[in-house]
Amino acid sequence: MSTTEQRVAIVTGAARGIGAATAVRLAADGRAVAVLDLDASACQGTVETITAAGGTALAVSCDVSDSAQVEAAVGRVAEELGAPVILVNNAGVLRDNLLFKMSDTDWDTVMNVHLRGAFLMSRACQKHMVDAKFGRIVNLSSSSALGNRGQANYSAVKAGLQGFTKTLAIELGKFGVTANAVAPGFIATDMTVETAARVGMDFEDFQAAAATQIPVQRVGEPGDIANAIAFFTGEQAGFVSGQVLYVAGGPLN
Repeated sequence: MSTTEQRVAIVTGAARGIGAATAVRLAADGRAVAVLDLDASACQGTVETITAAGGTALAVSCDVSDSAQVEAAVGRVAEELGAPVILVNNAGVLRDNLLFKMSDTDWDTVMNVHLRGAFLMSRACQKHMVDAKFGRIVNLSSSSALGNRGQANYSAVKAGLQGFTKTLAIELGKFGVTANAVAPGFIATDMTVETAARVGMDFEDFQAAAATQIPVQRVGEPGDIANAIAFFTGEQAGFVSGQVLYVAGGPLN
């Protein structure tokens, strides 16, 4: 068995969309994958896809904004699969609204899941990475980090994740741990379906309109992001750290 096959990965928010595609891709690369989401039963489809292809996967319930749940989830993964040395912080929610309509709860919910969640998960996993002298952390940012109408909370948190990523790279690099961020553009997921609904557009029309503004003339798919994440988590990416990769179909204005 190669070293690559022995690596254990955790992907948060992996019941659907980018998280599910990433879990499946990492399993195809030989990782044992812990599939985390609020409800473990919602992860069964992802787990079944992985195991049907001969991979190893474990569904774990976890609210990533809750410190006790994070510690328990990471402990369970370490016990049942092995020390987690790959972490993909993908869990996220939307609470879109214009600033004057945005509630305290809208702001706090997005901050807690995206940024606090990434902090708690990274803190819990880094001890295993440091012990192994190998680690890969990938945080999901977004092109919205550059600003997006109706997403003051989401834009702020995605920009914050970029600073968080660069700081992790500085602090953990000497232990063989890299930290990078992937910032998707328009990806066809349940989240963008919600965005289309918020602005009152049919999703097909919403995608078509978005594609006209993208140099490659199509919207992204979850697999496009999973491919980028797979690179950052690979054995060969050890000299790439503290980077933010925009996967958006072309340069952003």
